[in-house]
Amino acid sequence: MGALAAFVAVAEAKSFTRAAGKLGASQSALSHKIRRLEGRLGVKLLTRTTRSVAPTEAGGKLLKTLVPALEGIREELASLTDDADVPSGTIRITTADHAAETLAWPVLKRVLRHHPNIAVELDVENGFVDIVAEGYNAGIRLGANVAKDMIAVPIGPPQRVVVVGSPAYLAERSEPVVPADLAAHRCINRRLPTLGGSPAWEFAKNGRQVKVRTSGQLSTNRPELIVDAAVEGFGLALLLESQALSLVETGALVRVLEDWCPSLPGYHLYYPVSRQVTPAFQIVIDALRYEPSRMQAPGSSNG
Repeated sequence: MGALAAFVAVAEAKSFTRAAGKLGASQSALSHKIRRLEGRLGVKLLTRTTRSVAPTEAGGKLLKTLVPALEGIREELASLTDDADVPSGTIRITTADHAAETLAWPVLKRVLRHHPNIAVELDVENGFVDIVAEGYNAGIRLGANVAKDMIAVPIGPPQRVVVVGSPAYLAERSEPVVPADLAAHRCINRRLPTLGGSPAWEFAKNGRQVKVRTSGQLSTNRPELIVDAAVEGFGLALLLESQALSLVETGALVRVLEDWCPSLPGYHLYYPVSRQVTPAFQIVIDALRYEPSRMQAPGSSNG
């Protein structure tokens, strides 16, 4: 194991002990490798305390370069040893929980059953992740608006947004007719720390787009808590239609501002143009790719 790989392992684990256990090496060996690397470079890469280890500013810059480079090397090695008839390797995907539960997992469980040599790491993170810096093969997000150096593959149908509230909540106040009316309502906000907090609610009607800042007693990064809070009468919630449909059908939630709620591009799998597409990764891409003609008939099994 080289010094660069040792540095990445310690920096990601934020611990010499955990990194040593993962690599099957001694803490002293790792420390020696990294000190020699720091000596050669003439900069300190890690800040060590009695409780934790963290990259310095220079170490952080080096880490951002090394993680995708080492991942690329691993993918190249996997492709060299891959039997064309038996694709293998580990595919790392970051996704939000709604996409994981409704789209990714129903497909990936079939992939794993049919390809026992393929492994998947599905990390659920309700925020935006730098997939290159974090060493992921791909990410999943709503919409196709990604950086120019990324490829976006649709994996689900368009998603309409809805604003919903409980019958009890709406019985106590006037129903909003236009987005500006939300200023008089308690709203349950979705927190996205990677975007600096809670984004504005976006609406559209007859080509006109409106953004509204909302407030209320609760904000959270967990969609299931937003749904529950809306059902319990804590305010109005902005959700994807698929998240609220069953509750609307049972009467637990009521839709408002329907003519202002737009339809959005569905979930997309995205990955760097420069990323090596191994046979295993290609199988995952092809399985997740959304094609309306391939949609299952009602009552068919997800495997």
